[in-house]
Amino acid sequence: MDDHFVFVAADESLLTFEAVGDTWHEILRSRIGRRVTTVSACESAVIVGTTDGIFRSEDLGETWRMASAGLTIPHIRWLSYHPETLAFAFAGTEPATIFISWDGAQTWRECPEVAELRDKLGWYLPYSPEAGCVRGFAFHGSRAYAAVEQGGLLRSDDRGQTWRLVEGSTGNPHIELPKSFIHPDVHSVVVHPSSPDLVFAPTGGGFYRSADGGKTWVCLYDCYCRAVWADPADPNHLLLGPADSVASNGRIEETVDGGRTWRLASTGLQVPWPRHMVERFVQVGSELVAVLSNGHLLAAPLNTLAWRRILPQVADVVAVTPMR
Repeated sequence: MDDHFVFVAADESLLTFEAVGDTWHEILRSRIGRRVTTVSACESAVIVGTTDGIFRSEDLGETWRMASAGLTIPHIRWLSYHPETLAFAFAGTEPATIFISWDGAQTWRECPEVAELRDKLGWYLPYSPEAGCVRGFAFHGSRAYAAVEQGGLLRSDDRGQTWRLVEGSTGNPHIELPKSFIHPDVHSVVVHPSSPDLVFAPTGGGFYRSADGGKTWVCLYDCYCRAVWADPADPNHLLLGPADSVASNGRIEETVDGGRTWRLASTGLQVPWPRHMVERFVQVGSELVAVLSNGHLLAAPLNTLAWRRILPQVADVVAVTPMR
């Protein structure tokens, strides 16, 4: 693992680590005082989402201030800085809405068309009374995608200023799924660096790929899944965290032929896990980190995929991000 600052969100705290080789050294532990749900970092700025708004630090977590100006929904499910334009930041909420910031996550503006779709199409969550949630973003130049749990997949072609459903997403979780459409229970989304049209999406009804920007979809794996990693050098090389159902018999699998065949990539692990699964994959230098639904962290070199548990002293991890 190359040297990086890495931020770990757990319970009501944010922990700052320096990753040196394959060892993470804790350098700071900040208590936010609200339940932390997500974290994003770029240059010297770190933002955390909580169930009660957004907090911002400009000194690696030493001090924090509220950064929720313009937010009308305080429950944040996902935060992302734009990887190419770091003044742009995006927040996904529960109930499902998208807020954007043009000043590096200091003030926010709602994208009202998302709430309009939410209310019109009856988005929902099976575990919450709220109307769906936005739980992932992916970016490629001016193109952006947003994953909506029990809603579908959204797309923006103007750097996140406006959003619409991709053509191959009904946005309606209450109707039968048409052929070549993506399942509406979208848990995360990845766009491959080779093309803004090559999109991967883990869902509650399978793992999907689109080669035309979301117009049509192919289900590559009939499973329940929340996490995928796509090799930036080879779009046919994917790592997936499938399960048989919600957090049941979770495991890590790999394809090198674009999803035609899959094999276990769980060296060092006793799988399947009866009651948990992979929530997210995060690349940190030359290693891949897996955030599990039981709050544990795994890491593996990308060249061997030999997994080990890391940071066993940290409980209830929900998100990890390196400083860009």
